[in-house]
Amino acid sequence: MKKARIAELKNNLSRYLDYVKAGGSVVVLDRDQPVARIVPSHEVARGGQAGDERLARLERRGLIRRGAGGLPAWLGRRRPPRLRGSVLRDLLAERETGW
Repeated sequence: MKKARIAELKNNLSRYLDYVKAGGSVVVLDRDQPVARIVPSHEVARGGQAGDERLARLERRGLIRRGAGGLPAWLGRRRPPRLRGSVLRDLLAERETGW
Protein backbone atom coordinates (compact mmCIF):
# COMPACT_ATOMS: atom_id res chain seq x y z
CA MET A 1 0.00 0.00 0.00
CA LYS A 2 1.39 3.37 -1.01
CA LYS A 3 0.88 6.66 0.78
CA ALA A 4 0.64 9.99 -1.02
CA ARG A 5 0.06 13.55 0.05
CA ILE A 6 -2.65 15.47 -1.80
CA ALA A 7 -0.24 17.65 -3.81
CA GLU A 8 1.88 14.65 -4.82
CA LEU A 9 -1.24 12.69 -5.77
CA LYS A 10 -2.53 15.59 -7.84
CA ASN A 11 0.77 16.01 -9.68
CA ASN A 12 1.20 12.27 -10.39
CA LEU A 13 -2.39 11.07 -10.59
CA SER A 14 -1.91 8.95 -13.73
CA ARG A 15 0.98 7.07 -12.15
CA TYR A 16 -1.01 6.34 -8.97
CA LEU A 17 -4.08 5.27 -10.96
CA ASP A 18 -1.94 2.84 -12.96
CA TYR A 19 -0.72 1.42 -9.65
CA VAL A 20 -4.30 1.01 -8.42
CA LYS A 21 -5.41 -0.58 -11.70
CA ALA A 22 -2.66 -3.14 -11.21
CA GLY A 23 -4.24 -4.12 -7.89
CA GLY A 24 -2.53 -1.83 -5.38
CA SER A 25 -4.09 0.72 -3.08
CA VAL A 26 -3.13 4.27 -2.15
CA VAL A 27 -3.79 6.08 1.13
CA VAL A 28 -4.32 9.82 0.62
CA LEU A 29 -2.78 11.99 3.33
CA ASP A 30 -3.73 15.53 4.31
CA ARG A 31 -1.03 16.97 6.56
CA ASP A 32 0.16 13.43 7.33
CA GLN A 33 -3.34 12.35 8.38
CA PRO A 34 -5.08 9.66 6.29
CA VAL A 35 -8.28 11.02 4.74
CA ALA A 36 -9.05 8.56 1.94
CA ARG A 37 -8.04 5.32 0.32
CA ILE A 38 -8.02 4.61 -3.41
CA VAL A 39 -8.63 0.94 -4.13
CA PRO A 40 -9.42 -0.91 -7.37
CA SER A 41 -13.09 -1.21 -8.15
CA HIS A 42 -14.48 -4.73 -8.44
CA GLU A 43 -15.05 -4.38 -12.22
CA VAL A 44 -11.42 -3.50 -12.87
CA ALA A 45 -10.14 -6.12 -10.44
CA ARG A 46 -12.07 -8.85 -12.29
CA GLY A 47 -10.26 -8.05 -15.51
CA GLY A 48 -13.00 -6.18 -17.33
CA GLN A 49 -15.62 -8.91 -17.09
CA ALA A 50 -18.25 -6.34 -16.13
CA GLY A 51 -18.03 -4.93 -19.65
CA ASP A 52 -18.59 -8.37 -21.16
CA GLU A 53 -21.55 -8.97 -18.87
CA ARG A 54 -23.04 -5.65 -19.88
CA LEU A 55 -22.62 -6.45 -23.56
CA ALA A 56 -24.23 -9.85 -23.04
CA ARG A 57 -27.17 -8.23 -21.24
CA LEU A 58 -27.65 -5.69 -24.06
CA GLU A 59 -27.45 -8.47 -26.63
CA ARG A 60 -30.12 -10.51 -24.81
CA ARG A 61 -32.40 -7.47 -24.82
CA GLY A 62 -31.88 -7.10 -28.55
CA LEU A 63 -30.31 -3.66 -28.31
CA ILE A 64 -26.99 -4.65 -29.86
CA ARG A 65 -25.63 -7.37 -32.07
CA ARG A 66 -22.00 -8.37 -31.66
CA GLY A 67 -19.87 -8.85 -34.72
CA ALA A 68 -18.46 -12.22 -35.71
CA GLY A 69 -14.99 -10.71 -35.84
CA GLY A 70 -12.74 -9.54 -38.61
CA LEU A 71 -13.53 -7.87 -41.89
CA PRO A 72 -15.33 -9.47 -44.81
CA ALA A 73 -12.93 -11.05 -47.28
CA TRP A 74 -14.11 -8.88 -50.17
CA LEU A 75 -13.34 -5.69 -48.27
CA GLY A 76 -9.64 -6.42 -47.93
CA ARG A 77 -9.12 -7.52 -51.56
CA ARG A 78 -10.50 -4.51 -53.39
CA ARG A 79 -8.45 -1.43 -54.01
CA PRO A 80 -10.12 1.94 -54.27
CA PRO A 81 -10.58 3.11 -57.86
CA ARG A 82 -7.82 5.30 -59.18
CA LEU A 83 -9.05 8.71 -60.17
CA ARG A 84 -7.66 10.14 -63.35
CA GLY A 85 -7.43 13.81 -64.11
CA SER A 86 -7.40 16.79 -61.86
CA VAL A 87 -10.22 17.93 -59.66
CA LEU A 88 -9.15 21.54 -60.11
CA ARG A 89 -9.06 21.18 -63.90
CA ASP A 90 -12.53 19.60 -63.88
CA LEU A 91 -13.88 22.36 -61.65
CA LEU A 92 -12.51 25.10 -63.89
CA ALA A 93 -13.91 23.36 -66.98
CA GLU A 94 -17.30 23.10 -65.30
CA ARG A 95 -17.28 26.82 -64.49
CA GLU A 96 -16.41 27.72 -68.09
CA THR A 97 -19.19 25.62 -69.59
CA GLY A 98 -21.77 26.59 -67.02
CA TRP A 99 -22.63 23.04 -66.06
